[in-house]
Amino acid sequence: MKNYINTLFFIGLVILSSCVVGKKNFTSELTARQDCEAKNKILTERTASLEHDTTEYGIKYRSLENAKNYLEQVSSSEKEHLSSELNEKGKQLSAKEQLLLDREKKLKEMQDLMAKKDAAVNALRTKVAEAMMGFKSDDLTVQMKNGKVYVSMQEKLLFKSGSAKVDPKGIEALQKLADVLQKNLDIDIMIEGHTDNIPLKREKYKDNWDLSAARALSIVRILTEGNGIDPKRITAAGRSQFMPIASNETPEGRAKNRRTEIILSPKLDELMKILEEK
Repeated sequence: MKNYINTLFFIGLVILSSCVVGKKNFTSELTARQDCEAKNKILTERTASLEHDTTEYGIKYRSLENAKNYLEQVSSSEKEHLSSELNEKGKQLSAKEQLLLDREKKLKEMQDLMAKKDAAVNALRTKVAEAMMGFKSDDLTVQMKNGKVYVSMQEKLLFKSGSAKVDPKGIEALQKLADVLQKNLDIDIMIEGHTDNIPLKREKYKDNWDLSAARALSIVRILTEGNGIDPKRITAAGRSQFMPIASNETPEGRAKNRRTEIILSPKLDELMKILEEK
């Protein structure tokens, strides 16, 4: 009996010892499992976060890729536009450069013609002055002004007071001038009659306008009818008292204003052609 009880006690100890060991193992395994589950949860959360980030980055990447493609397309279109615009600007610049060259050429031609004209006018002034050397300077002057030759003849050389009939000495002066004009056919001629401001006392002419125009016409007839100057070259004008060169307040000034001016101008046909060219 005693042996039986001892055996049972031993068996109990063995069972109790086994239970204690099993409980420890169970507890250890449970703790390990809980750790694994916690780590798994953490990894799952990280995985979900990474998947979310990956999705977001994918969306951003595709957005950036689309933007990049759009910019490349826009850039290509812009390049084509800029290239086309540059070509057009180049054509316009070439056209303007050609226009500038044409204008410079035309300006050079005009300058050459003006130089020739000035040289011709100066030569004409010299010829007229030489032809008129026999007359006094207070009767007749020859000068170059505004690209023209002005032959100014005082009243006392050409006319008696209040008359439009040319005196013999005046006719002689006009004949010498006509000789020069016959040799220079490319010269236009303007005859201008001028008076002082004293009203006329003779009834033959209505006023100074009438007298100045009549004097200009008398000289025109001498040059055309008596000396063969082509009438197409001549223009006559009466200026009356309204273009004085001296004061009408003194006898000396009035004497200077009573004059006939023969204005000689070179024809500008070639110059006008250049100006009219487009």
